[in-house]
Amino acid sequence: MLTQLTRLSVETDGRYAKLEELQFLKDYLQSMDVRLSAYEKIRAAQEQIILQVEVKMCDMDPSLFRSAAGDFTEIWRKDIGQLLRYAAAALLFNEPDHLREGLLLWHNTIAKSFKFERTCNTTFRVMPEVIKEYLTPQEAALFCPILELNHILLG
Repeated sequence: MLTQLTRLSVETDGRYAKLEELQFLKDYLQSMDVRLSAYEKIRAAQEQIILQVEVKMCDMDPSLFRSAAGDFTEIWRKDIGQLLRYAAAALLFNEPDHLREGLLLWHNTIAKSFKFERTCNTTFRVMPEVIKEYLTPQEAALFCPILELNHILLG
């Protein structure tokens, strides 16, 4: 949204915007209530969401949070909390590209260097299931593609 507004401002400098150039703004405003509701629900339930994802992952494979260096559960919780906050912000502002280009590419480098791909892959297979328990179908339809982007880049 913010990127599109900046682009529109540059492209329409000295003229009025055409109706088709404003369509993204109309679409965004129509979805604003849903985006805001989902954002607030995720913010309020972040700790429970992370805990549920962790429990499901441990049930699937108790060794997911262990490496040669030891248990990295606390690091995972901190990182997933950060990723969830950024994903929620990407939802709120309709800025998945900003999420991808910034935080996710950086996390991808970290995940590969520490060989966390298996844990990341499992995280973003499980998280949509958990998120759907907290969001309406309409909210989840907007948020789950952002989680899928996380899955693609980090898994």
